[in-house]
Amino acid sequence: MQRTDTPGEIGNSTCVDFGEVFIPPGLDVPKPRVLPEFKRLAHGLRSSNISVLDAKTFYIPNLHYDGAGPDAYFWVGNGSEPHMMGIKVPNEIGSLEPLRGYQGEDIEIQLPGTLTVYDIDWLAVWCVEYRQNFGHVFIPKDLDVPPALGQTKITTTTTPRPVFSNCRELLPNRMQVKWELQGEYLVLDLYGRIAENQYMAFGLSGANGRAQMTQSDVTVAFYDTNARVFRADDYFLSDLSQCDGQHGACPDERIGGRNDIIVLSGDRKNGVTTIKYKRLVQTNEPIYDLAIPTDREVSIIAAIGPLNNRMEANAHSHTASDHNVDDIRIDFSSKNDNTCKSSLYSVKDETGPEPWPTRKIENEHVFTARIGPTGGKRGYTPITGLPSWGIAWYINDLLIPEITVERGKNYEFFVEGGDNPSQPARYHPLYITDSPEGGIGQKTGLQLTEQKTYAGVDFDDEGNPTPTAAGRYCEWTHRTVDRSAEIETFEDYMKTLELECEEGEPGYLNWTVPLDAPDLLYYQCFTHNNLGWKINVIDSGAAGLATTFAVCSIMAAFIGLLNCKPMLIFTA
Repeated sequence: MQRTDTPGEIGNSTCVDFGEVFIPPGLDVPKPRVLPEFKRLAHGLRSSNISVLDAKTFYIPNLHYDGAGPDAYFWVGNGSEPHMMGIKVPNEIGSLEPLRGYQGEDIEIQLPGTLTVYDIDWLAVWCVEYRQNFGHVFIPKDLDVPPALGQTKITTTTTPRPVFSNCRELLPNRMQVKWELQGEYLVLDLYGRIAENQYMAFGLSGANGRAQMTQSDVTVAFYDTNARVFRADDYFLSDLSQCDGQHGACPDERIGGRNDIIVLSGDRKNGVTTIKYKRLVQTNEPIYDLAIPTDREVSIIAAIGPLNNRMEANAHSHTASDHNVDDIRIDFSSKNDNTCKSSLYSVKDETGPEPWPTRKIENEHVFTARIGPTGGKRGYTPITGLPSWGIAWYINDLLIPEITVERGKNYEFFVEGGDNPSQPARYHPLYITDSPEGGIGQKTGLQLTEQKTYAGVDFDDEGNPTPTAAGRYCEWTHRTVDRSAEIETFEDYMKTLELECEEGEPGYLNWTVPLDAPDLLYYQCFTHNNLGWKINVIDSGAAGLATTFAVCSIMAAFIGLLNCKPMLIFTA
């Protein structure tokens, strides 16, 4: 048999076309799609244009949210508007905790389980407890995005995506560390139940086999209340004394070294401070930095203590709750080394900040009513003992003051709580009632008979309430995130807020207090529960009479009057 090599043949082998597919020019292949930004409805929520990276992944750049909603989550569902029958979506670190505040961060979130973008109509930030939509974006039905195979994962600018599988509790119910080795860097999350004037320290022990502070290389992490930033500073402890610029517990930078710690993000929520940072495994700084072993366990130290006025670490107390007494060893190259039994967020905060005193307004006849934040653990709830959903009335720019009025006198309210009922999160007509809860616009049937209204509400022929005091929307908003927990006085807290008003005119409520009004009434929101507080009702002239009795009592102490009567003031 004669051999003939022809095109398509190599030796005795023949190249055969088993089939082909032609790719047409201009083929529109699946790719990430860009959506609009979040609709801005409440709590300072806003973002840049949101991208759908694949069938399960959203990229949300420049996210802002004040973190003041008590029970808010990323939320998805079906229908023409967000509603309570949605599904929670984990945040950027895979947690289903209520959302923290965001200050222009770029984050990436993924739909849970088998859910894909083809199964939903919208993505929202939703407050579950109060059934309120803080903002949303609609998802078109004609999306053609890549499948969720991990190929579209991107690195966000301020919030790293990894969910660490390693976790150790360092101080019971007070401090935890999570870590992951990423190439030449060790990335760590420190969690601590610390006060504003405290730090948490974590690092390599000065002696392997025991917890030794001297000669240790640690990171001191805290929130700098002066600069208003989260910090993590590289320290070397030459001995157990305050740093004098040469010896002691000193930042490396103060003693001729450098700060090899890179802060990635920080958060403070529900009494827990979290700081994510990274450092090189080997920094090549031989005096003040210890190399992190990646082939064996190493002893570590952890402590919580006070900051001094230089924002440097002072000595901690010598109790087991403030530093580790026992030898704790960690292999930083390990995976799934998780002995944390619960989150620090689940630990009940027994202390908490002191609530601000209740403000009082007396002898005023004109009031401006606007919306603002509740003041967290210092504001609405500790003052009233009632739950809130993140906003409250500010009367004459005071957070839920107690107002005193006199029977038979006339009072004017200029109401700037919103006048568009199609945006319920920004629709808060004011009315006066005997209900400590308010929200008559939500009530039906017998519920309507459980409270009596005194101003701000009319009823139609069928007995349905309609508000009469609705005006443009003005809100005191956080300049950044809610800082109420760290601020001692309400006056200083107001400096962290700014007033934002929509175009339009205020609503107007003119109220003459009935002569038979009860001693206690409330100013409330027509649409929502628990936004307002007390109106103390007194008889005409009673305020002056109370002053007279007070003066009389003082005089009685000096002249021995046994039967002090107001008339004595005028006849003496």
